[in-house]
Amino acid sequence: MRQSGRFCFVHAADLHLDTPFEGIGRVAPVEVADVLRDASLEAWDALVRVTIERDAAFLLLAGDVYDGAERGVRAQLRFFRGVQQLADRGIQTFIVHGNHDPVDGWSAIRAWPAAVTVFGSREVESVAVERGGARIATIHGISYPRRDVVENLAVRFSRSLEPGLQVALLHCNVGGNPEHALYSPCSVDDLRRTGVDYWALGHVHRLQLVSDAKPLIVYSGCLQGRSWGACEQGPKGAVIIDFDDAGVQSLDFVPLDRVRFVSFEIDVMELADLPALHRVLTDRLADIRAANASSGLVLRAILVGRSELHRDLSRSGATDDLLKVLRQESADARPFAWWDRVVDHTAPFIDLETIRQRGDFSAELVGFSEDLKTRPARIADMSSEQIESLRKAGISRTILADAMDTDDAALLHDAVLRAIGVLDDARGGGK
Repeated sequence: MRQSGRFCFVHAADLHLDTPFEGIGRVAPVEVADVLRDASLEAWDALVRVTIERDAAFLLLAGDVYDGAERGVRAQLRFFRGVQQLADRGIQTFIVHGNHDPVDGWSAIRAWPAAVTVFGSREVESVAVERGGARIATIHGISYPRRDVVENLAVRFSRSLEPGLQVALLHCNVGGNPEHALYSPCSVDDLRRTGVDYWALGHVHRLQLVSDAKPLIVYSGCLQGRSWGACEQGPKGAVIIDFDDAGVQSLDFVPLDRVRFVSFEIDVMELADLPALHRVLTDRLADIRAANASSGLVLRAILVGRSELHRDLSRSGATDDLLKVLRQESADARPFAWWDRVVDHTAPFIDLETIRQRGDFSAELVGFSEDLKTRPARIADMSSEQIESLRKAGISRTILADAMDTDDAALLHDAVLRAIGVLDDARGGGK
């Protein structure tokens, strides 16, 4: 029978249920550690609730439901309870396993509700979704038999002849994303050739719309961030897709995470002292809280730049004491805001006037950097000896190469100042 009417479905991935957060849990206060311990499970509960609230026809889970092959009992029981709640309301759940939770891992669950499909690992399987006696969708999927799957599983998929929406469910790395291991590597063209309407992908922890043309190719991202990695930061959740006879009508991202990891840099160059730094840090926390009002926060501040403040931060116990103050001040925040670390990557202040009077190569670089502000053409006039000296100062692998390629005077000016700092530190001239 042909599809009929409009419906929605939910796509999520990389739940990593009961992820441990071991490093933080050992030092955080009990109330913070408890929230972290339950964060992935509560995000799963929130996913179940929103699936029910939206009256979704089905839920897609694109791999790494669990954090490891030896799946924890607590995680499995919580997961089973959720899919049972969905089944009780007539909502089907479709699951593939990924590299973290391959089929060969231990499972305490022997029998699933009839509305739950766990795809096997031998071949791509296809399962119908029906509403009111009509087939509205066909879901195709395959799981990982073991952790290290390097085969391109995407080429096994193909559109079937049945009517309605056709969805492919897979844990894979499209286009060689360097943030994640190359499990089941494939290309966008591999996915397009299958002829399906929607690819529900897992493995990449960022929300990513790989293709907004047919087929729609989507990474929903992870359900709950787990660290300060770039792909783990920011809101995490699921996507909800509305579909009707004309095709996909909308894609809506819904944040469902309970804790967010936020790492940020503070340039101390313009900061006079520790009270000024403290004000900047507390102001930044206020901004972060405003942007993440409903989430617990785990924060890491990275201090960079050259300043007289470096001497204060270098004193024994200074950053530890600053961290204690920040933690005490935010102790009563709800939702919590836990300062995990203040990292000092600052460097000594450079006294350019003193260096200029020395008459050595560093002094020459000071004049050269200032000259670049008004005479960018001097980039082309740099001698091989000057370039080699900059390289020896450790600049070639940062900004210098790009600046020389693009004739960008601002980049080169910054590179030269860095070189002065490196040379002056080596000479022992930094204050």
